[in-house]
Amino acid sequence: MTAHTADLAPAELAAARALVRDAFDGDLTDEDWGHTLGGMHALVHDERGLVAHGAVVMRRARYGGRRLRVGCAEGVAVRADARRRGHGGTVTAALEGVVARAYDLVALSAGDDGARLCAARGRRVCGGRLCALGPDGVVRLPDEEGSTCVWPVPADGDDPDAELLFDWRDGDVL
Repeated sequence: MTAHTADLAPAELAAARALVRDAFDGDLTDEDWGHTLGGMHALVHDERGLVAHGAVVMRRARYGGRRLRVGCAEGVAVRADARRRGHGGTVTAALEGVVARAYDLVALSAGDDGARLCAARGRRVCGGRLCALGPDGVVRLPDEEGSTCVWPVPADGDDPDAELLFDWRDGDVL
């Protein structure tokens, strides 16, 4: 099921937040959760309830000199007892459908599991510098370099190692 944040009941959002918090071992700040809101959510349920969640929200970015509408995948998580059963792929496919219709590019700051899923879906790790346009100018994000996946693969003529410069946001910038 896909739905905009505004179309989800408070109980659905609370279940999604709890799932993401648990999947991230409790490391989910209010700002982190706020990054998942305001866009499209993909939710997968089983007989026990919510099994997988992901959201895509719009960010602005400059890539290789072009300004793009980037769909940032946020809060992509699968319940611990249901991992490795295709639920992450189901959520990712739903989010990719949203991106294909509404955005120029999708970006996901991925951990190890997320990086494997990205590779299996034809995404690539962004090879260039990752930065954000902060309140005091451009801020490099070296901790995100080497682990941020993008899709689709840049078009012919695009430099796959071009700098990707995101708009600023509070909390984790990516």
